[in-house]
Amino acid sequence: MSILDLNEVVKSTQRILSRLIGEDIEQHTVLPPGLWLVKSDPRQLEQIVINLAINARDSMESGGRLVIETSNVTLGRDSAPVSAGISPGRYVVLSVSDNGSEIDEDVLPHIFEPFFSTKDSGKGTGLGLSTCYGIVQQSNGHILAQSESGAGTTIKVYLPRENGRVTGGELHEPQPPDEKGTESVLLVEDEETVRSMASWVLRDQGYTVIEAENGEEAIRLAESGDSGAIDLLLTDVVMPIMGGKELADRLVADSAVGSVLYTSGYAEAASPRFGQLHSGAEFMPKPFTPKTLIRRVRETLDASRLKASQDDGARERINT
Repeated sequence: MSILDLNEVVKSTQRILSRLIGEDIEQHTVLPPGLWLVKSDPRQLEQIVINLAINARDSMESGGRLVIETSNVTLGRDSAPVSAGISPGRYVVLSVSDNGSEIDEDVLPHIFEPFFSTKDSGKGTGLGLSTCYGIVQQSNGHILAQSESGAGTTIKVYLPRENGRVTGGELHEPQPPDEKGTESVLLVEDEETVRSMASWVLRDQGYTVIEAENGEEAIRLAESGDSGAIDLLLTDVVMPIMGGKELADRLVADSAVGSVLYTSGYAEAASPRFGQLHSGAEFMPKPFTPKTLIRRVRETLDASRLKASQDDGARERINT
């Protein structure tokens, strides 16, 4: 974790959010100067901002207004959030508000629970908001939701004020390669928030992206041949219907993909006890930033190309 300025984290998400939110939604960002510092992981905070913004977008099917705002708040013993379980003290607050459809009163208490989802079956695992909840808890913070008919929904994240100086070196992670990609990527991800973000980032970098929300759909797309040769399978490990390991085994056996990059929010997904992932495949933990995604995709493709070249050289030496 690092001591960082939440305003800088929000700014780092603006370019991608402007593409993901859509032109039918009016987006406003309010980032006042003099914001107190917080202690957290910048990559994880970026994921919170993106997740909350995409959830807000989904509630405004006919367009609307999205406001992302930060503020300093001092909570006394009589403050309303204190009665909701937050200790009195000084906090930096991230507020994401929309004027879309409200969340039903009987649903609201459950939205941060793992695997709870109001989406249709197969449209997601319901881990988006619970992931936000877990990240906030790791930072010793709190997350609250309020929703009213005609007023939309507001979700607020309270992070304790941290004294000291900014140490957020992680915000300046290694730069991704400058060259644009030319390869084809089969992106398989059941969480729409993550899939939308990853798809836009890769397309913006020049890659051809084929999207699938589960393993069965990915197999149909790969076997149809309509997408041409697929250079990389980028797949979540834990998904409904068919997991990433089974999917990769099928496509690699059929020579339908050139290389594999797994991703998961579960650290144990990369461990032997979870199941041996495809030999030679790479693993990228969630949450990941756009820069990390671009870098890891490029590294995986280059490693696969190098191995193929070495294998060809070995075969030539044997034949001679």
